[in-house]
Amino acid sequence: MHTILRGKTKEVIIGIDKPFVIIGEKLNPTGIKKLGIALVEQKFDYVKMLALRQVAWGADVLDVNVGHPQIEEALVMPMVVEAVMSVVDVPLCIDSNDPLILEAGLKVAWGKPLVNSVNGEEKQLSTVLPIVKEYGAAVIGMAIDQEGIPATAEGRLAAAARVIERAVQIGIPIEDIIIDPLVMTVGHNSMAATVTLKSIELIRKEFGVNMSLGASNVSFGLPDRHSVNSTFLALAMQAGVTTSITDPIKLGSSLKATDLLLGRDANSIRYLKYFRATAKLKVEEAAAKEAPASGAA
Repeated sequence: MHTILRGKTKEVIIGIDKPFVIIGEKLNPTGIKKLGIALVEQKFDYVKMLALRQVAWGADVLDVNVGHPQIEEALVMPMVVEAVMSVVDVPLCIDSNDPLILEAGLKVAWGKPLVNSVNGEEKQLSTVLPIVKEYGAAVIGMAIDQEGIPATAEGRLAAAARVIERAVQIGIPIEDIIIDPLVMTVGHNSMAATVTLKSIELIRKEFGVNMSLGASNVSFGLPDRHSVNSTFLALAMQAGVTTSITDPIKLGSSLKATDLLLGRDANSIRYLKYFRATAKLKVEEAAAKEAPASGAA
């Protein structure tokens, strides 16, 4: 099953038989103070730089989130979408749980974007899914029910089924539904990752839909989070996850290596191409950091 997204000119195909799709996570002011300031001041050069850098490092899609307490998000979202589209041609993922903010972004987004996200709560299903249908977008459905995140894989399968059923009922093609089986931190519950992996297996067997993860949750509160995140993503990819909202700069090489090991990269071409491109980027970025100090001397 293939989920097809489109930007201004670029098309991205998500599928178990396709290379893993990286959705760049850095256009989100949570934890990025400089981005929050830029959004408040409505100065978007930094937004454009983050978009360009993520694509250069391998992001296939860019997540756009403007959640910040000091801005009117429905006003700023279309500004940010337009700023990003002015410098990159990849598809966008419009990220909010507020229907008004989602619609504000979808109105100006080119091509066929992705919506992040909807869950199995009735209020979300009844307000978000009609907007997804109206704008012909794809959607990430989170395996959350009326009581929250189910503790078992079977519970998450049932929550995913509810989202899929309602989306299909209103005319959203099943191939445009991407399920997030959710992951909790293993620092709190050592079995959290295994529940997610089992959920992935059940959802894949039952529905065959594409799946996404916000993998960084798994390592919250632990040292060397990168090692935990990259290892978990490799396991999730083998189980059936086909895309993730993540950091392409930190995790791009691990994801390309996993694709290679899973037989999705004939003759290692994509891995080698990525290695050469990012090696050059590392040199260029290091030189750029050194330039002001050299000039001052």
